[in-house]
Amino acid sequence: MSLLDDLGAADEILGGRSRRPARDVTITEAPATDARHPDVVAHRALRRAVFVDEQGLFRDDIAGDLDEHDHDPRAVVLVARDGAGEVLGGVRLAPVDPDTARPDLGWWTGSRLVVAPTARRRAGIRVGAALVRAACARAEAAGVLRFEADVQAANETLFRRLGWQRVRATTVAGRPHVRMRRPVGRFAALVAATKAPLGELVAGLAGSGAHVGDDGAPVPGSDVVAACDAILPAMVERDPEWAGWCGVLVNVNDLAAMGAEPIALLDAVGARDASFAHRVLTGLRAAAEAYGVPVIGGHTQLEVPASLAVTALGRTTTPVAASGGRPGMAVRLTADLHGTWRPGYTGRQWDSTSTRAPADLRAMVGAIGPRAAHRPAAAKDVSMAGVVGTLGMLAEASGTGAVLDVAAVPRPAGATPADWLTCFPGFALLTADEPGAPAPSAGPATSAVCGELTDTVTGTAGVALRWPDGETTEAVAGGVTGLGAAPRGGAGAPGPDRARTTEGTTP
Repeated sequence: MSLLDDLGAADEILGGRSRRPARDVTITEAPATDARHPDVVAHRALRRAVFVDEQGLFRDDIAGDLDEHDHDPRAVVLVARDGAGEVLGGVRLAPVDPDTARPDLGWWTGSRLVVAPTARRRAGIRVGAALVRAACARAEAAGVLRFEADVQAANETLFRRLGWQRVRATTVAGRPHVRMRRPVGRFAALVAATKAPLGELVAGLAGSGAHVGDDGAPVPGSDVVAACDAILPAMVERDPEWAGWCGVLVNVNDLAAMGAEPIALLDAVGARDASFAHRVLTGLRAAAEAYGVPVIGGHTQLEVPASLAVTALGRTTTPVAASGGRPGMAVRLTADLHGTWRPGYTGRQWDSTSTRAPADLRAMVGAIGPRAAHRPAAAKDVSMAGVVGTLGMLAEASGTGAVLDVAAVPRPAGATPADWLTCFPGFALLTADEPGAPAPSAGPATSAVCGELTDTVTGTAGVALRWPDGETTEAVAGGVTGLGAAPRGGAGAPGPDRARTTEGTTP
């Protein structure tokens, strides 16, 4: 159990508003396991003086208030000092599960918050509140997706003032406590930056058919599916060959999510000179050859800022719509876990494709294509909104909510859950289907059921994360794009309505 206690007047330590700004306070970090580090020595001594000697919460023996988190190499201690170097207080934060043999899912706890008696009423300084805020910032930097602490009941209001939310009543060391949770806004921020404006921007352009919000647009009266993506100009300027590769990658993935077989590409390139345009086209040509999709035309403009957009054409008589999901369907992630972070894009772009053999790339793109043995009810490829945001788009188009099991998501060993759930992966396909349906046949990709679609009548829209203890936390509230749900019925067949894709400037 974790313990975040007030050590004096609650308002003085955590919730009060100082009349003067805090001065001369420095907060430093140390590994909690380093028993010789000055910060750890000071924190442990202060903990013992307060939790054992003053409050009597723990036995007066050698162990004192030490627990398994003090032996976790991932745990950190934050210590506050004044300008003269006097220790004012400290706090510890660590993964809830101290067993390092199990993966860190990004579920952490704050504990052992302690403020020195001499610092509890020092004018102009609120040490406890400063330490809690510092712990939140440190947890956010570590990619923590669920951050909680058990606080004494008298401190609930004060933690609320610091932005925490009540979960339930608990008991620690025989005393009443309240479990508090710090909301994590990582997913909502990504959605707001990448997808939330779409509904208003394309009002009057989006069609009303079953494929609103899909990754590609079925061309009326034909078996052709079209997709179009642009690459961020800054990325084109910084890494032109990789931008060219990604121009192909994102488009064939869009067609793959529609269950279409890619048949052709067109490109539009802007460059400051012929040499730079050549670099962009070199990457594009290499990817087109690897995926086996010819570039049949395009446009090149010189003496202009760097830019790249690619249009892809594919074929299928029965496109797979994102709107085909229904409450109770299983959510599956099929992803290529090969590769590593793209240099210069750590935590944002996972490169699993540039070192793959062409046969493997084509097998993944054909996972739910026209020749697949089984095609799911709904699908979307994971792109700039990450796994969570993309699942939110699939749920939005289907008129459902979604729950994602954090521990069940296939994930590369070299990526934290927070980064993996928000990055642009090389190949990752989210599908929804009846429970027990077969996995897509995606060559070397890994596939696992990791959630389900939910009924918004009895539940909520958006995406929730489900944890090993059965608790759920909000990841995305409500719809992602504002395009809303597609009409019921007719999903999967091209019709007269114009589709509107949810893809933006990528990656």
